Amino acid sequence: MKVLLTGATGLVGTELVSLLLKNGLHVNYLTTSEDKIQNEEKYTGFLWNPKKGEIDENCIDDVDAVIHLAGASISKRWTQSYKEEILESRIVSTRLLYTLLKSKDNKVSQFICASAIGIYPSSLEAIYSEDSTERDNSFLGTVVQKWEEAALQIEQLKIKVALIRTGLVLSGKGGVLKEMAAPVKFGLGAAFGSGEQLQSWIHLRDLAGIYYYVLNNELEGVYNAVAPYPVTQKQLVKTIAQVLDKPYFIPNIPRFAMQLAVGEMHTLLYDSQNVSAKKIIGEGYQFKYLSLEKAIKNELRS
Repeated sequence: MKVLLTGATGLVGTELVSLLLKNGLHVNYLTTSEDKIQNEEKYTGFLWNPKKGEIDENCIDDVDAVIHLAGASISKRWTQSYKEEILESRIVSTRLLYTLLKSKDNKVSQFICASAIGIYPSSLEAIYSEDSTERDNSFLGTVVQKWEEAALQIEQLKIKVALIRTGLVLSGKGGVLKEMAAPVKFGLGAAFGSGEQLQSWIHLRDLAGIYYYVLNNELEGVYNAVAPYPVTQKQLVKTIAQVLDKPYFIPNIPRFAMQLAVGEMHTLLYDSQNVSAKKIIGEGYQFKYLSLEKAIKNELRS
């Protein structure tokens, strides 16, 4: 099987590439940088520039499935211009892939697109499944809705579409865990707001595993990519402190302080989403990391 991957050099993409190659798949990947082009027997790079509508059409030759992970990081200050980049990097790139699939003969039967649990409203009470119809009207919620709408257009081409709504990804290589662990290492760990907001998390290896499982079993539709047991943010910070053998006694950080520090992006730290993993478990996926402590130990002590 041959897969076309976007976002191959990012945190999730790097883990997924490793898993795909280990299982004998061929990977074509798209990059905006000539320096990142490799041409190996099972790992081949192709150039694209979504902003300019440019893509090397040869990337789709003999490809069976597309996995679309590319999108500007949400972990930078949300200025008005950067908010536009966050949205456009997802929508424009997805539309470019749609145009390629529509205009060039290919044998693609499956399109798997990254998404986020930020589509669900913040709530301390609700439990969200893939069937939940509530939508968050925040900036991030709107981005996710438009991203999914763009991806679902590909169903018109008689291609199966799967959307992977991802929670808080735990990895020692980058992302939120690395950022949260930094102050904890100096004994300065603290929860945000009440600390009672629920965090639906997933270990990086399980996230890559879910993408591979959806690909291998030709699944379609929406899947929440979260571990089965969400935790409060207070539990998350405390567990990081315990794993690192550091004290945890700093008062919680009030919302207004983070709003002043990072602007609108502070909502990522204070939103609460209890998201269900029952659907992917029902399809037969077996999580490697069910325990938060085990997941954090694996990443911060390795």
